[in-house]
Order: sequence, then structure tokens, then C-alpha cells
Amino acid sequence: MRDLLYMAWRYLAYHRIKTIILILSITLIVFLPAGLKILVGRSAQSLTLRAESTPLLIGAKGSPLELALNSLYFESDTPRPIPFAQSRRVADSKLATAIPLYTRFSALNFPIVGTSLDYFDFRALAIAQGRQIVRIGECVVGDRAARDLDLGVGSSVISSPESVFDLAGVYPLKRKVVGILAPDGTPDDRAIFVDLKTAWIIEGLAHGHQDLATPAAAAGVLKREGNVVVANASVMQFNEITPDNMESFHFHGDPAGFPITAVIAVPHDSRSATLLQGKYLGQDEEVQVFRPGRVMDELLATVLTVQNYVIAGAMVIGLSALMTAALVFMLSLRLRKREIETMHRIGSSKSRVTTLLGLEIVIVLLS
Repeated sequence: MRDLLYMAWRYLAYHRIKTIILILSITLIVFLPAGLKILVGRSAQSLTLRAESTPLLIGAKGSPLELALNSLYFESDTPRPIPFAQSRRVADSKLATAIPLYTRFSALNFPIVGTSLDYFDFRALAIAQGRQIVRIGECVVGDRAARDLDLGVGSSVISSPESVFDLAGVYPLKRKVVGILAPDGTPDDRAIFVDLKTAWIIEGLAHGHQDLATPAAAAGVLKREGNVVVANASVMQFNEITPDNMESFHFHGDPAGFPITAVIAVPHDSRSATLLQGKYLGQDEEVQVFRPGRVMDELLATVLTVQNYVIAGAMVIGLSALMTAALVFMLSLRLRKREIETMHRIGSSKSRVTTLLGLEIVIVLLS
């Protein structure tokens, strides 16, 4: 048997190009369906894990899937905003911890996530460098965002305008990076986290400008009526929050009506979760509450159905390729007819010749 193995190996080594092509073709045939199944399975596991770790999600009525994709993975279009009062409503119920989210803005295609410090505890996000956010105008950056944007502690990042034609909007806000998050392999690695108030400042719901009571601002004063000062458009607004100008930033309106895109509700127990969901069953409710895990399960069920069709198609193609490989072996035997006759003439039995040819096929398949 060793002599036959040696002869089979020497034949394949001599015809190395044909052997390599056969090995690569059969490898693709065997591993393409399995690899596709493993890839989809791991992606589904990653999606499901993040969704199932989020107990309840509250947002504007509409597509739960779009709301889940935006709030959990920072993908999809920005959903219709809801007032910040909805976050207070959850907190006032004493049934769950409310974590507001505002995911409207971005910086060079990296999402800017306005939220509270509870989000970092909920997602178990650790600071690898620097410190946590302590005031408006500061941000904490995910590991991948920091690497791709070449950011470090002390760097600055500027929010991107929503449209190139947004010439009348507020100035993009320049934020100081005070911390870099440790990588955790989730969409949080791509995010730039800011305080909710900072996100509202980006939207223009608050601003800071030079003190109109100082002589330097006299050119920007339109009129004075007692303690009321009316400014004109020439007043310089600050596009960066510093310790020197922080006091000048102020909000216009009631924060309860300011926009957020969603609220992550973390109930204290299963009973609290049921009671909280029951509070949103009214016909006049403008928001919806749902379990993201169920929504993602429905999406994955569709994906897995498509996957089964793709794998079935790959298996049909693989079967066709295997038949082609078998045809190659058969044609090879016809081309080697004189070689086989020579082996018979020098004393090789029919069974030994058959074994030799079979060993060549086995070596290719095992390789």
C-alpha cells in the first residue's frame, strides 16, 4: 500500500496545477454552504444578544423594526421624535429606569448618541482612557470611532451638518473628547456619546453668545428696554463650549418638550415590565412600547428563511460542480489509457491499478 500511496502522491505532485484546481474547487463546494450558515448564525446571535439585553423600548408609533435598528444599532433613518416628557413619565412611574436616547446627528458618518450616564452602566461600557462626561460640550468616543477618526483624549470632534444646503442652521458644535471606551464588539464602538443637553445644543434648542451687557457687544444690540435686551443677527454665537463661555449657554423653552428618539426602559422585575406595558395600551397613546428581542426574532426568521433558499441554491451548484469534478476524473482516466495499459503489461493487477487511481481521488478529497 505504501508504494501505491507514493505513486499516487508523485502523480498528483507532477500534475500540480490540475491538482490545485481540483482541491480549490472541491473546497469551495464543501465549505461555501457551511461557511454561509456559520456567518449568518453568528450575525444573528450578535443581533439577538443586543436586542434581548434591552428589556423594553419606547418610541413614536410606526415601524418597531426601524425604531429598534436606530436605537439599538444606530442604523436606519431617524424615527419621528417624541418629547422628553416620555422619559420622565417612565421614571415617574417608579416601575423602571428610563434611559433617553437622541440619535439624530452624526460626525463623519459616525452616530452622535445623546443619552444619560445610565446608558453606560446599562451596556456595561468601560472607559479605557480619560474620564466620563461631566458637563455639556464633552463627549466619550467608542473604540472604533476613535481609531477611524484618529481621536484621543483632548481631541475635538465637530458634528456634521444634516444637509449641504443647511446654510441657515446653527453652527456645528465642536466637542472635546474626554474619554475613549474600551472595545466591546457592539455598535457602541462606532458611537460618539454626548449628554442630552449637548445634543439639544447641536439642534439649536440652546445656544451661547457674547454677553450683550458688555461694551464689546454694543454693535449687536438692537434695542434695550429695561432688563430686556434685543440683539440683532450680528451677535456672535459660540460653536464650542468652554469653561469661560459655559455660563452663557441657555435653553429656550421647556425641556419636557425637547425631542428624543426613544427611551430604553429597564424594569425592576417582570411584574413591573407588565404593568409598564399596560400603561401604553390606550387608543390615544402617541407612543408605543415593545420588546426589541421579539422584533429582531421576526426579522431573523425572515433572514433565516432566505438563508435556507440560498444554501439550497449553493448545494445545487455544489452538486453540479461535484459532477463536473467527477467528469474531470473520468476524462483524466481516458487520457491515461495508455499509461494504465503500460501498468498492466509490467505486471500490475487490475485491482492494484484501480486502488492507485482511487488513492489519487482520496488524496484530493482529503486535501
